[in-house]
Amino acid sequence: MPCTTVLVGKDASYNGSTMIARNEDAGGVGHFNPKKCIVLHPGDQPVRYRSVLSHLEIELPAESLRTTMMPNAVPDEGVWAAAGTNEANVSMTATETITSNSRVLGADPLVLYQPARTEKKRQEDGTVIETEVSPERAGGIGEEDMVSIVLPYIRSAREGVRRLGDLLTRYGTYEMNGIAFQDSDEIWWLETIGGHHWIARRVPDNACVLMPNQLGIDVFDLTDAMGAQEEFMCSADLPEFMERYHLDLTMRGDMDGDEEEEPDEGLFNPREAFGSHSDQDHVYNTPRAWYMMRYFAPHDGTYDGPDADCRPEDDDLPWCVVPERKITVEDVRYALSSHYQGTPYDPYATYGNPSERGRYRAIGINRTNFLSIHEQRPGLPADFAAVEWVAFASNVFNALVPFYPNVNETPAYLAETPSRVTTDSFYWASRLTAALADAAYGSCIQAVERYQMTVMAKSRNILNVCDAAQTAETDPDLREKLRERANGEIAAMLREETDSVLKKVLDEASARMKNAFSRADN
Repeated sequence: MPCTTVLVGKDASYNGSTMIARNEDAGGVGHFNPKKCIVLHPGDQPVRYRSVLSHLEIELPAESLRTTMMPNAVPDEGVWAAAGTNEANVSMTATETITSNSRVLGADPLVLYQPARTEKKRQEDGTVIETEVSPERAGGIGEEDMVSIVLPYIRSAREGVRRLGDLLTRYGTYEMNGIAFQDSDEIWWLETIGGHHWIARRVPDNACVLMPNQLGIDVFDLTDAMGAQEEFMCSADLPEFMERYHLDLTMRGDMDGDEEEEPDEGLFNPREAFGSHSDQDHVYNTPRAWYMMRYFAPHDGTYDGPDADCRPEDDDLPWCVVPERKITVEDVRYALSSHYQGTPYDPYATYGNPSERGRYRAIGINRTNFLSIHEQRPGLPADFAAVEWVAFASNVFNALVPFYPNVNETPAYLAETPSRVTTDSFYWASRLTAALADAAYGSCIQAVERYQMTVMAKSRNILNVCDAAQTAETDPDLREKLRERANGEIAAMLREETDSVLKKVLDEASARMKNAFSRADN
């Protein structure tokens, strides 16, 4: 799915937490995937997993951990667990669809599902017999599967990389994907390479990563990956694979007579080797990275004008940047809600050249299914250190709320998303608010922004009170009840505020209907 990811190292965040966040966006124009937020208990996880899309069957470990997830509300194409946090305080978000090139896909083709092929033959007596010419061939693993077959079984971010890497090597994948793993100390980002290969890099503690549907890692150290694995990991045969198919495009040797500048033989640029620089990237992908860079590092070069250091269509925007100040949850939310505010490309702009508006694919797009931000807070007891922030539908108009994931169930307002439209569901209420407010953006956006601020402030207050109560409580069972009560308070507040803003934007949109008429109009 087309998505956008932000990863924040612990030294770059406002409170020393690691943070991973991703918008899951539906795949095509006019396509939407209703989502829900639930808790999966160990007894709910099958021992033999079968993928709906690729028909792949995998034996899963008998023991699993309690895990939150964001599955599709209608499971006709599988679970699509998407993101979550397990009881060991390890989080995962999967996946961001990324790009590749024909050299990679020709060397290691994607593992695609092949249905059985049959042939019909008419016999002499007139009967028709259908015989199997070739059997069904299962595909590899994909976005549908990854969180379900990895997150309930890992106890660290590194362990998540290794488990998924082993599964990719064994079963392959039918698509190119980027996956984030997080614990309280580390964040790792894994990118698939062709059908069976992969690379992973540890996010620097003082940096944030900005990922817009492209293969992103721009520096890789094979020496470390094949040795100590302090900052890098990869498929066991990656060096041989790259050499055999001439994938490393790094220029080596004495370029200007200074032998000391010869690059390290273990270093290469994965984006050049495995990624893409297409015309579509310049409209759909790189502008998103450019906008987030100018938000998190506004003085690290110039971003506007013909002589800018960083431009929306540049192919060499860095995978990670050191932000100019500590990053908050609110900052991550803003970045993943943005639509090029303050630039000529804002589709809601009333200034500038109209032909420039909407030129690039926005981050806060209309078909976002959900946003989740996973925060592993330091210095707190393990049972309530993790917080999962959740929003549904278009981030421009929705509200982001926190929940404690280490609970037995999530509130019904988030956990129950029927196929029918109803304001009893946070997903559907968010979709309705967004569609109505978009049609009357100028007159609705102030009410929406007040709603977003109010929900965030009241949510943080409930968290602060609950954190203090849990710190004073020594009984683990009672602490869990405090968390579930706080989650319920947040959900009740959220529903009240969402109903209120929905009425406001409904009234405004109704007043702007084209069939309006008054005697005073004459």
